[in-house]
Amino acid sequence: MQIEADGTSQKKVLVTSCCFMGLSHILFLKEYLKGALYALVEIAFLCFLPFTCKKVVNLITLGPKIDSDIWSLPVKEHPNSVHMLIDGILVLAVFSVFVAVYVISVRGAQKSYREYCRTKRFMSQKASLSELGNRAFPLAGLTPCVLMLLVFVVVPLVFSILVAFTNYNVSHIPPKNKVDWVGFSNFKDLFTGGNSWSSGFARIAVWTLIWAILSTFTCYFGGLLVAVQLKESGIKGASVFRFIFILPYAVPGVITMLVWKNMLNGSFGTVNKTLQALGILTNGQVIPWLSDATLAQIMCIVINLWSGFGYFMMLTMGTMTAISQDLYEAAKIDGANGPQILRHITLPLVLYQTMPLIIMSFTHNINNFGIIYFLTGGAPTVADSTITSAGATDILVTWIYKLTITLQRYDYASVIAVLIFVVLAPFAIYQFMQTKAYKEGEV
Repeated sequence: MQIEADGTSQKKVLVTSCCFMGLSHILFLKEYLKGALYALVEIAFLCFLPFTCKKVVNLITLGPKIDSDIWSLPVKEHPNSVHMLIDGILVLAVFSVFVAVYVISVRGAQKSYREYCRTKRFMSQKASLSELGNRAFPLAGLTPCVLMLLVFVVVPLVFSILVAFTNYNVSHIPPKNKVDWVGFSNFKDLFTGGNSWSSGFARIAVWTLIWAILSTFTCYFGGLLVAVQLKESGIKGASVFRFIFILPYAVPGVITMLVWKNMLNGSFGTVNKTLQALGILTNGQVIPWLSDATLAQIMCIVINLWSGFGYFMMLTMGTMTAISQDLYEAAKIDGANGPQILRHITLPLVLYQTMPLIIMSFTHNINNFGIIYFLTGGAPTVADSTITSAGATDILVTWIYKLTITLQRYDYASVIAVLIFVVLAPFAIYQFMQTKAYKEGEV
């Protein structure tokens, strides 16, 4: 079949390449081997199409209806809805790869036709194989990474999101019971249900936001204050103090939190025993550091400050060291005093350099599982703890852990995970857009 070299056959090449992968390469462009490889890919996909369609149908239905005869069989022979969900997602991932290859074949046919219009001759088989090898080499190198990304990142992420739209919980555990799609009912129950679940979710969401804001800014400005004092006061042995202040951050957080948990214990904790020995507390009198809801939340923030301010101290001190001394000299010549130099020179430059790290710290603290779990375990209990299993100091990520491990409410846990993703994704995107590589157009 013939094509024109003046560009008028572009539509013919496009339509033919869209009808079947590699068809334009074989019929018009004389690239028989390349076209045959593309055609084999589509033939293989078509051969597995019945299997693929079955998996997609299972993804939509998640198994037969509950009144089907199959549920009268032994439990081990019941269809597993969760496996169907995972298999369906994997099939869709494979389908997305096939679509990507199809698009590459169509664009390759258009590129070959444009080259034919430019040179007025078809590419030789040797040149075609060479060009295919040059293009295939980077694709072959990236293929394992892309496949691993799909299987270990995209598929679990999509699975976690889809679980939020099912009733996958302790009452519907496969293979004994069937999991069904429930739409947005889980979101409605948590957000506007007007029950213990919705009130518990609102309480934990508010506390998580307060925790993230206060823990971030107390650590940052606490570290900044110590860094300014060490740098501006001219104290002797400043390096010794820096070493001491960084120790809480250097010690593993699990050990630190467990030590503080024992020290703040109301019955036998070292802090209360010391206060009793000093006469500040009478014998038998204790301060409920971790058993009172409000006080426990305050102690979470204070201990997080104790363990985290050293990092920001070193960070801001390094940033201040990089500020040109000429700015300070010019400010002093103009008559500026120490507080004015700090306010108008040091703080603006330090904040400008460290603002992305403040944002990263905020997103980290929203998911700061270790501090809460190992210090308080979410305790103390509150009114809705019996139903929701969430204590006064639980944040969303620790509540997700309890929902999955203790209550087996995978549906509600997935809803909360989706919410966290929606909240944190803009921060991650903003942080990425501030990188030098993105601004320079290298990615």
